[in-house]
Amino acid sequence: MRVKSQMSMTFNLEKCIGCNTCTVACKNVWTNREGAEYMWWNNVETKPGIGYPKQWENQEMWKGGWIKKNGKLQLRYGSKAYMLSNLFFNPHTPEMKDYYGDGDVYTFSYDDLHNSEQTEQQPVASPKSMVTEEEDVPINWGVNWEDNAGGAHVTGKYDINFKDMNEAEKEAFLKFRDIFYFYLPRICNHCLNPACVGACPSGAAYKREEDGIVLIDQDRCRNWRYCISSCPYKKPYYNWVSGKMEKCILCYPRVESGLPPVCFHSCVGKIRSFGVLLYDMDMVNEVTLADDQDLVTKHREAILDPFDPSVIEAAKKEGLGDDWIDAAQRSPIYKIVKKWELALPLHPEFRTLPSLFYIPPLAPITTSTGKNTPLDTDVFDMTKPENGPLVGLDELDKFRLPITYLASMFGAGNEQVVKTALLRQLAVRHHERSLRVEKKPNLDVLKQVGLTEEDAKEMVRALSLAFYNERFVLPTTKRENAEMSPYTERGLAGFDKMNPWSPMKRRKSYFKSYHTDSKDYE
Repeated sequence: MRVKSQMSMTFNLEKCIGCNTCTVACKNVWTNREGAEYMWWNNVETKPGIGYPKQWENQEMWKGGWIKKNGKLQLRYGSKAYMLSNLFFNPHTPEMKDYYGDGDVYTFSYDDLHNSEQTEQQPVASPKSMVTEEEDVPINWGVNWEDNAGGAHVTGKYDINFKDMNEAEKEAFLKFRDIFYFYLPRICNHCLNPACVGACPSGAAYKREEDGIVLIDQDRCRNWRYCISSCPYKKPYYNWVSGKMEKCILCYPRVESGLPPVCFHSCVGKIRSFGVLLYDMDMVNEVTLADDQDLVTKHREAILDPFDPSVIEAAKKEGLGDDWIDAAQRSPIYKIVKKWELALPLHPEFRTLPSLFYIPPLAPITTSTGKNTPLDTDVFDMTKPENGPLVGLDELDKFRLPITYLASMFGAGNEQVVKTALLRQLAVRHHERSLRVEKKPNLDVLKQVGLTEEDAKEMVRALSLAFYNERFVLPTTKRENAEMSPYTERGLAGFDKMNPWSPMKRRKSYFKSYHTDSKDYE
């Protein structure tokens, strides 16, 4: 057992209101500068839709993530020789049109509103390119183009998550009167097995040993852009002024001080939780090579119980202090992801093992006309009349948002893990209703989904009533006591030779042989 700590996150999609406060906070702190105008390290998409950049989920187009080949893991992009052959022209990299339509990233000529001479007509602020400063650029795409499903009838049919549905079903769900959309906040997943790190020829992208945060060394970066192509979530960006790659840094200066990232801190709906997970890195190879249907289950198996004495002993041998173990024990992430099995990784089939997990949303139920009078309707209830059993899993098929769609996003096609998360949310909701309406707790509904009354209380607390210090549990990083060598700082890096399960000795020899001329060794 090789224990590693990983900063991890959960997003409760049931509560996200799509206000983009997180997006604005991140933009103002990190990417409000020249060359980073089109970068949105945090963005909130509306699903169904193709997202930002266009069709980022379609890996047949972008070649991101990992695939199994001959029993081994390989970058979907291709072999090292193929990557080197595309060194000066990368055909699988999004262009500006995939971020901002046919034109460049744009602003508006606001000065025309303030400084224009008196005219007979109201002055107009025309769209203006922030790259070329060209006036009247065309506007036909942007980071929030699909907000509130406004364009779902046009772009929704290209959503890759409809791949397991026939055309008739797809068209039915895309009609505005039938659709139920939800918001999907996205940041870098800081994966356990990051494809961006494995694809970087210069070793600029790396994963920190101490907390698992994935960063890009600006000194080493040579702008090959393979990190963009190989990241299936398309979260690295090219700064066209500095000529370097940039990405979400998980606000590590704040994290090192025991504070959450600004997007988490500013979240109005309090949908985000942040904390430490302990992983058995010896299991990562097994998890990444699992079948699609088993990816979520295997991922959870690699997460260790922070209360287990053997795990605590192994963690201390790996150099984790008591404050990190205590933070892992108090972290809400372990309970939400593994104990209660509520949160799921986004597209686990990419095999990067993301550290960001989503609680799938509860969609409204499609009601039908009742039997008594034409005005009556059947109201969805967790229990049938006369103390009957819990409504079966087949009732979830009445959701306006199909289980098939959610399973494509969060279960690699495994509908059971999505149904478990949804049913447990429904069971807790019904339990709370019994407390307030019937004044008597209905424990049967909890038992039938594998929860206890204590679980229900803790879930309500964690997802609805938690205070700041309960949602964000971070140890203070004591970097002044750390051995700040390139070996400990860089957990893994560089061109698919580096994998999370590689021995430390192999990593050290790699850096000595490939980077002896680096500034870090002067």
